[in-house]
Amino acid sequence: MIVNALIAGTQKGGTTALAEFLSEHPQIGMPDIKELHFFRKDEYFRRRPVDYGAYHEHFFHADEFRILCDATPIYMYWKSAAGRIREYNPRMKLVFLLRHPVERAYSHWQMIVKWGMEPWSFSKAIRWEAVRRVRAFPKQSVYFSYVDRGFYHRQIVRMLRYFPMEQMLFLKNEELRDSHPETIGRICDFLGVDRMKETEARTVFSNEYAPMTGSDRTYLLRKYAKDTAALEKLLGWDCAAWKE
Repeated sequence: MIVNALIAGTQKGGTTALAEFLSEHPQIGMPDIKELHFFRKDEYFRRRPVDYGAYHEHFFHADEFRILCDATPIYMYWKSAAGRIREYNPRMKLVFLLRHPVERAYSHWQMIVKWGMEPWSFSKAIRWEAVRRVRAFPKQSVYFSYVDRGFYHRQIVRMLRYFPMEQMLFLKNEELRDSHPETIGRICDFLGVDRMKETEARTVFSNEYAPMTGSDRTYLLRKYAKDTAALEKLLGWDCAAWKE
């Protein structure tokens, strides 16, 4: 038994919806919970050899599926995850669903507020984030990383140290929303499973938020400008909509 596919990024990028769609595929086995976080957690890697039993126990009837897929979007962001994933399965296929980084940051903050863990305003949180992350050093910040998780280029470059580009599939969140059947078909082709005969776009998880302020949006657009430009070159994307 080996897990051979990951929905590895990005948080608040539409991964919950994608995991639900793929769970309906008869050739894809998903775990009993969406986010396992196995490759993020240090406690599983303190002893050698690594015991993957705690990981595998979440996949039922594994021999019935062509693909076993874990959907844990923090893997893209978590620095130690890529090396651990490669050690586990160097042939792992990785799917990344990326969202406008400014919108992603705001959605992330809203989620942490909803969980009762964020007393700060969005404006304060994004401007003081670097200080919060220093406090978490040497570990990364799981919760207060609204801005940092949106630097996609640097995260992808790190993943490329461990996996070749042909084992990665990068998609925009908008593609899953606006070109749903075609996008699911591309993912199936990438994973090596049959295309799904019927797949309709639907809202799996959605919240309505008050709009962020213009000053916050401008602040973040400036923060992300260089990284987004580098991402365009790396992936051959047009990210004009992410610069507005």
